[in-house]
Amino acid sequence: MGYTMKNNNTLKTSVCILGSGPAGITLGNILLQHGIDCIVADRYDRKEIYARARAGVLESTTVSQLDKHGLAETIYRNGYTHDSCEFRYPNHSVVFQYGKLADGDVHYIYPQSDLNDDLIQKYLDNRGKLLLRHEGKDIEQREGGVTVTLADRDNNTDVVIEADLVAGCDGYHGLSRNTIPEDAVDIYEKQHPYGWLAILAYAPPSAHHVIYSLHPEGFGAHMPRNQKISRYYLQVPLHEDLAEWTDERIWATLRKRLHKDGWILNEGEIFDKRVLSMRSYVLEPLRHKRLLMAGDAAHIITPCGGKGLNLAVQDAVVVGETIIEYYRESRDLSFLDRYSDIRLPFIWRAQEFSRSMLHMLHRSADSDPENVRFLNKLSESKLSQLSSSRTFARDFARNYVGIL
Repeated sequence: MGYTMKNNNTLKTSVCILGSGPAGITLGNILLQHGIDCIVADRYDRKEIYARARAGVLESTTVSQLDKHGLAETIYRNGYTHDSCEFRYPNHSVVFQYGKLADGDVHYIYPQSDLNDDLIQKYLDNRGKLLLRHEGKDIEQREGGVTVTLADRDNNTDVVIEADLVAGCDGYHGLSRNTIPEDAVDIYEKQHPYGWLAILAYAPPSAHHVIYSLHPEGFGAHMPRNQKISRYYLQVPLHEDLAEWTDERIWATLRKRLHKDGWILNEGEIFDKRVLSMRSYVLEPLRHKRLLMAGDAAHIITPCGGKGLNLAVQDAVVVGETIIEYYRESRDLSFLDRYSDIRLPFIWRAQEFSRSMLHMLHRSADSDPENVRFLNKLSESKLSQLSSSRTFARDFARNYVGIL
């Protein structure tokens, strides 16, 4: 498997990957395929990892990147595609055929939980080393290597991994991001003035495409996940109390905001609901010495536009290919800056699109009535251009479907 045991609690490997979410487990698979030994560690067990994943929209670019490394089989086999979405108003609706405008590129609908578990299984089938319920405690960078200390949550002992490199794929609250000195990176953050009530329910999709509702009371959305599960979003105040939202209130509000004559909203058991803060965050550069950051550890993006999962997987592919060349050609550490140079322009492009779409779809939360009227008219103008301007519509479609 490539790694070696130095003593009962110390392992030695080339790359230690913290986090087995989409970024971490994609990276682990890519490195294994190219003979680079690695260890993936995660604080959760496999069942907990499966339960945490909630996204499910994959861009064509993401699927093609996975396919290039032999990691897209189950997406092709079990997923399905979307090439249109609907913008629904109280009195009319517009179906936007973005696939045609994006030269046939589409979204693949496949739950992140299933994709993540598929990739974990593939990694294990290829004899990859996976340490579950091992939580990061410390990263010590030194001349010639790095030492990562993990807490084994089952045995109440520490495990030490000695590696050449560390990939921080352990999320915004993980160890990796919090070990980088403040003066070593630039941080860019934005708190958007909206909250989303995010809902998952055992309810068959009520439409074969995504629905975005633009209602005077606020934004709403319907997103198919599979034949039995649907996802929904409702715009709520930024600091909304989740306890105020009973299941009955949720369904009543969804029926109101998503209303269309002759259309029926399928309802079912709600098994997950939470209030999301619309927040953006980017760390630059994506490398600190021997530590490379990917996924939510490197950037947070709003769910608007479905970019988070896609950015994470695309990060993993680029960092994996960079590490492969780093070893193959015996490069020095500065070569790893290639990863930041490639990824940051696309991360910022996704941030800009997500922010733009967020404000396009939402009723303004400004406290000044005149500002609200003005901002709402700007939103209406942008939405009208999807029908009136082919140039705008094509650019929107290409960004929405994630063409690099």
